[in-house]
Amino acid sequence: MGADQDARAVPDPYAGLAAEVRAALVRRIAAAGALRDPAWRAAFAEVPRHLFVPYYYVPTLAGYERLWSGDPDADRRERWLRGAYSDGPLGTRVRDGELVSSSSQPSLMARMLEALEVEEGHRVLEIGAGSGYNAALLTHRLGDPLVTTVDLDPEIAEAARRHLAAAGHHPAVITGDGARGCPGRAPFHRIIATCALPSVPRAWLEQSVPGGLLLAPLANGLVVLRVHDQGHAEGRFLHTPAYFVPLRGGGPVRTSVPHVGGLPRRVAESEQFRFLLTLTAGVLDPHEALSLWQREGRPERERFGVTVSGDSQWAWLDDPEGPYAWTLGAPGTERSTPS
Repeated sequence: MGADQDARAVPDPYAGLAAEVRAALVRRIAAAGALRDPAWRAAFAEVPRHLFVPYYYVPTLAGYERLWSGDPDADRRERWLRGAYSDGPLGTRVRDGELVSSSSQPSLMARMLEALEVEEGHRVLEIGAGSGYNAALLTHRLGDPLVTTVDLDPEIAEAARRHLAAAGHHPAVITGDGARGCPGRAPFHRIIATCALPSVPRAWLEQSVPGGLLLAPLANGLVVLRVHDQGHAEGRFLHTPAYFVPLRGGGPVRTSVPHVGGLPRRVAESEQFRFLLTLTAGVLDPHEALSLWQREGRPERERFGVTVSGDSQWAWLDDPEGPYAWTLGAPGTERSTPS
């Protein structure tokens, strides 16, 4: 078989086990506080994730180990199947030792989809097709005609299209630069990105209906923006941490944390502080960021937000017009600095 194994190659004897472990995954996600919406719970219960990850890569000390549905070893096939329903991200494309595409952690996907606040009849654009699993969940909820997913990589887009078809879903799968959206299928009520961004592409606002929502990974968090019109959007971060493969084609992404030498280890290892460091990379040095973080009571993600206004966009703490705001998409510049 070729490198991208056919999703339908799963042996029939594993259908029962797949249903069992999928049900267990849904229970775990629900127990963690997600899937409160019955429609999303039904989607996760009925969409078979293993059809979207006929193979995936597990990190090891030596690189990556490949698990796949057609492995001649029965124990490894079962390991592949059970792993497909673990509540964790699965690497689906590795090139030159680097992960370039993945299927996100299901519980994180559930929280993102619920935060998207979709309603019947909404048109949704997904940026980053990945394995196609997220598009399948959206299609289960909304139907084929209302879902569009875009990926820059033709191989990833084709694999997603094939996996979706194997699961009985046929949304629009487009090969293109996600930073440009998909003008041919606009306008959209909701846009969701499954790749990390340096800033919010203006095209997404232009392709959104007034009142629409944009949800995207930025720094190592998730920001939800309400679109007021084609030039203005604003919103806050969710409390959930999020680590995604960077958007390709849209510019550099602030995902690495600046050097934190000289800072106390307990501070440098704080997940909340690292969020602030990443969000303000190129604008505040680590010591300035630490001073701000301590002075403001160690703020969590929900206190931060993003504003897009015309050609300007900035992240902020507590108030978009307050004293703490940092320009996005232009490392080395700032709108204001902490006093």
